[in-house]
Amino acid sequence: MTGTAALLGCVVAGAASLRHESLGTAAVAALSSPAPTPGRSAEAEAAAAPQAEVVDLDDLLAAELAHVALTGDARISVAVLDVESGDSAVFDGGHYDTASIVKVDILATLLLQARDAGRALTSRERTQATNMIVNSDNTATNALWDTIGGAPGLDAANERLGLTATSAGQNGNWGLTQTTAEDQLTLLNAILGQESLLAKADRDFIEELMENVAAGQDWGVSAVDSSAALKNGWLPRTATGLWDINSIGRVQVDGRDCVIAVLSDGNLTQADGIALVEAATQAAASVIQTTGRAS
Repeated sequence: MTGTAALLGCVVAGAASLRHESLGTAAVAALSSPAPTPGRSAEAEAAAAPQAEVVDLDDLLAAELAHVALTGDARISVAVLDVESGDSAVFDGGHYDTASIVKVDILATLLLQARDAGRALTSRERTQATNMIVNSDNTATNALWDTIGGAPGLDAANERLGLTATSAGQNGNWGLTQTTAEDQLTLLNAILGQESLLAKADRDFIEELMENVAAGQDWGVSAVDSSAALKNGWLPRTATGLWDINSIGRVQVDGRDCVIAVLSDGNLTQADGIALVEAATQAAASVIQTTGRAS
């Protein structure tokens, strides 16, 4: 895979606002605190002691993204999660078209349904799944969409996987599924995180496919890690001619597993959208790097 920046390491996607305490600042504060006052309670001493600096990661992400240029009517939503520490940040909780990133969700649904039925995927289904993720093949996606029961099947699986703000596209329009960056983090963590309803072999299968997407489809979150496991989505909207450009996946940021989700729409061209998504990915990775330096 090609990346547009040095390897960083992390996975990005949405999550609730968390706070990170700078241990370096806390240590300095402890060293500079005055000696205990005779007759003063421990509670009083603690209240009088200098407080450690607290950094709101959502605010930090917003500040980083303020340097990312938007063109025309483009808008963007970003979520990132350090899988091990749980540190996360979210920018813009709005809903966006999934375009082809929904193909990861479709495969997760297929595997969950197969597990419920006590069966493995057929050889045909595995071939279709491979084509759907690696080549972003729409014919294979249409077939698997029907296999999972379309929109009702996807919505039912997402409810079980913990997605709360994703609604499947109707009338076979799977690419118009509506989602949030935070929900995409939830999906990625269900596949690439520590615990999941999915069997480990099934999760490994999805990850292997995401690590081997076709040449030319390996942009996006790979801007911070050329070995990223990813799936991208791109969709020109007929009514406006503007582009939906999305990227989700697992990356390494400074040796730490992270999931990142970047959603955008209103891009003038596909190239503009890709550049925007990659700049936003780098901004998200810098937030995780900041937490690492403060640890």
